[in-house]
Amino acid sequence: MKAIMMMFDSLNRHMLPPYGCDWVHAPNFARLARRSVTFECSFVGSMPCMPARRELHTGRYNFLHRSWGPLEPFDDSTPEILKQAGVHTHLASDHYHYWEEGGGTYHTRYENWQFNRGQEGDPWKGMIGNPGIPEPNPGTRGRWGRQDWVNRSFMPREELMPQALTVSCGIEYLEMNHAEDNWFLHIETFDPHEPYFVPDKYKALYDHDFSSPFDWPAYDRVKGRDDLTEQFKFTNAALVSMCDAQLGRVLDAMDSLDLWDDTLLIVNTDHGFLLGEHDWWGKCSMPFYNEIARTPLFVWDPRSKIAGERRSALVQTIDLPATLLDFFGVQLPLDMQGRPLARTIRDDSPVREAGLFGMYGGHVNVTDGRYVYMRAPADAENRPLYNYTHMPTHMRHTFEVAEMRTATMSDPFSFTKGCPVMRIESKSGIRSHAHSFGTLLFDIEEDPRQERPLRDRDIEKRMRELLVGEMRKNDAPREQYERLGLPL
Repeated sequence: MKAIMMMFDSLNRHMLPPYGCDWVHAPNFARLARRSVTFECSFVGSMPCMPARRELHTGRYNFLHRSWGPLEPFDDSTPEILKQAGVHTHLASDHYHYWEEGGGTYHTRYENWQFNRGQEGDPWKGMIGNPGIPEPNPGTRGRWGRQDWVNRSFMPREELMPQALTVSCGIEYLEMNHAEDNWFLHIETFDPHEPYFVPDKYKALYDHDFSSPFDWPAYDRVKGRDDLTEQFKFTNAALVSMCDAQLGRVLDAMDSLDLWDDTLLIVNTDHGFLLGEHDWWGKCSMPFYNEIARTPLFVWDPRSKIAGERRSALVQTIDLPATLLDFFGVQLPLDMQGRPLARTIRDDSPVREAGLFGMYGGHVNVTDGRYVYMRAPADAENRPLYNYTHMPTHMRHTFEVAEMRTATMSDPFSFTKGCPVMRIESKSGIRSHAHSFGTLLFDIEEDPRQERPLRDRDIEKRMRELLVGEMRKNDAPREQYERLGLPL
């Protein structure tokens, strides 16, 4: 048995033809939908990048216990479990967060890995002089934004860009190993994450004036800048078209190497992105509306060989590692909360009544597939809030000394395998803006754009009970209930 996961970053389902978009040029995503099962109710779990990838390894939510960070010593890693079971695992990626302190324990769980440099502000090429930065992008921030322009100058053609190089690495692996058995290939690209740096040939697919240099939205309110929103939508669309072309290369390889009969294919993303919807650009700063939390997901399972069909069952990121382990006949770890999707693919069997999703320190959300309940912090101080960890690192650096001075030892959680963990007070004010949005309830069947918050006491009571129940299943820290104004 063989498996391929092709993962994009910040890929919006509402920009894809299989999910009803009629203006973005993405014929290979339409081709993929004809060759696989398309999931209508796929949701994120932990946000954003590395928390989502921790879920892809462990198959359990992590955003209630810690912020962005590496795999913990007590975490179960699906690529490592597969490796130990005799399945060769390979990662080809340009997602540079894997190689920072906050992500440095993920890629080493694979048997082999390849990394292509240059996405976003990846500290790659060292140019001291002026890299020729045009008018600053709204999302450009200091040295990070400057480094992005340095990186761009070293990739004048598509074949030199990180996404194309990453897909080439994946295809090379397929060409070398297609006749072998028991392997898992993870192809992961940072695109179409902002900034929307894309060759002109993909911009030419759209009737839009691309003369503006702006291609990097800030995580901010639109504030009446409809011209910028239009620019960001079209530059994002052009980059989605580039992603579509690279997806086509993988589908072509599966065709030419005759892989469909015995190879599981998963095409997924970590989350979406707001391109002006709800009067916002970005993610993280606002509630996780459908544009962010409801994700595209396509799966071809050679065991059932079902193609061109859609499934409505509620599934999440945590189900993907369970699906991989099940496909290779490997026992799931006891701590894994995700469930294999084989039966769901076959007959739309449900795998859960409800699912949590959110980001450390923000709203804690629950959905049953019909309603979404977003529970806000009880007050603007957003406290109490602690990190529970053996690996005290943020995105790009270890915890500060001042943070470490607050550390105490906490009793083990149900999933820490008997290990006590450090309990470290979070930085003051983290995500306190979540309080300003308040608690929200939406009927996403009647109101998929989430423009009309519900005021229904009975539905809110049921969703609040689901939220508390799912938090208990996740062994959420006691202070999370206090932070959210919920009963223990």
